Amino acid sequence: MLSLGGTITMTTGTSGGVVPALSAEQLLAAIPALADMDVAIDALDFRRLPGASLGFDDLTAVIGVIRDRLGHSVDGVVVVQGTDTIEETAYLLDLHHPGPEPVVVTGAMRNPTLAGADGPANVLAAVQTAASTAARGAGCLVVLADEIHAARRVRKTHSTAGSTFQSPNGGPLGYVVEGQPRLVNALPYRPVVPDPIDGRPQRVALVTICLGDDGVLLDGLADLVDGVVVAGFGVGHVPQHLVGKLQELVELVPVVLASRTGAGPVLADTYGFPGSERDLLARGFTGAGFLDPLKSRILLSALLAAGADRKAITSAFAVAGGHGDPATWPWTLATTERDGAAGA
Repeated sequence: MLSLGGTITMTTGTSGGVVPALSAEQLLAAIPALADMDVAIDALDFRRLPGASLGFDDLTAVIGVIRDRLGHSVDGVVVVQGTDTIEETAYLLDLHHPGPEPVVVTGAMRNPTLAGADGPANVLAAVQTAASTAARGAGCLVVLADEIHAARRVRKTHSTAGSTFQSPNGGPLGYVVEGQPRLVNALPYRPVVPDPIDGRPQRVALVTICLGDDGVLLDGLADLVDGVVVAGFGVGHVPQHLVGKLQELVELVPVVLASRTGAGPVLADTYGFPGSERDLLARGFTGAGFLDPLKSRILLSALLAAGADRKAITSAFAVAGGHGDPATWPWTLATTERDGAAGA
């Protein structure tokens, strides 16, 4: 178990409010039920940061530790962190985890100083999932409130609610019932991206289009970034007066078109007006499919860091976004086998 900090580790600070303070060992000590499990847990206090302060460098280091531990007969991994960025960090971990061992990310919505703190229950459910053969082959999972979500689908949908983590496109993969993970759905395939090329930049901007948007955030953007995700209206629309600026942008850097709604796909061939999804895709945009803007940014960052060209980026988004043939994934897909059987 790797602890990165977050609400789950927070206690009252000297200047008011709660701050990360508890170690991984202290988190485990607060869960007596772990003693009833036939599981040996190696705890690592890896970072002590709020989720909002985690970055790509931190996650690259986490990926390295996970690979090292999995290479030494570890059966599963639990990553504990702040919930602010779980939907992004978990997907990045998933894109770099080809093995069958479960990697489970969890956290808490209520800090340990509050009545009904959910951290201990979430860590217990995460350990139960990571130790289960039922979760093998499912890649990186997010487990909170006894629900098991796929990293590439899950979203934080409420700022304070304990049930904040939802998977709008497909629902949870399963549930933890009486201490046992019960997977009722399976991912049909698991895309994995090659490791980053050392020193390669991966600055990707996320631009959300709004009512009356004049495009000021697009001015000079191509000089500052390596790629852009545009979160458009509805099924992938932008105001027609922005088309010119976006055309200039896509000629310089890869641009992915996602939906700002957070659920449902970007379409490809329904609307035909200037600024529609059909118009933008014809101009060289890459459709995100079912990937929301935050997931799209993570995937585009990983692809650029691995040196993918535009053809590979387009193919990768078609597969990861759920609207392409898995055989067209530019690299090798990870196994989805569970208990010796292929995922449906």
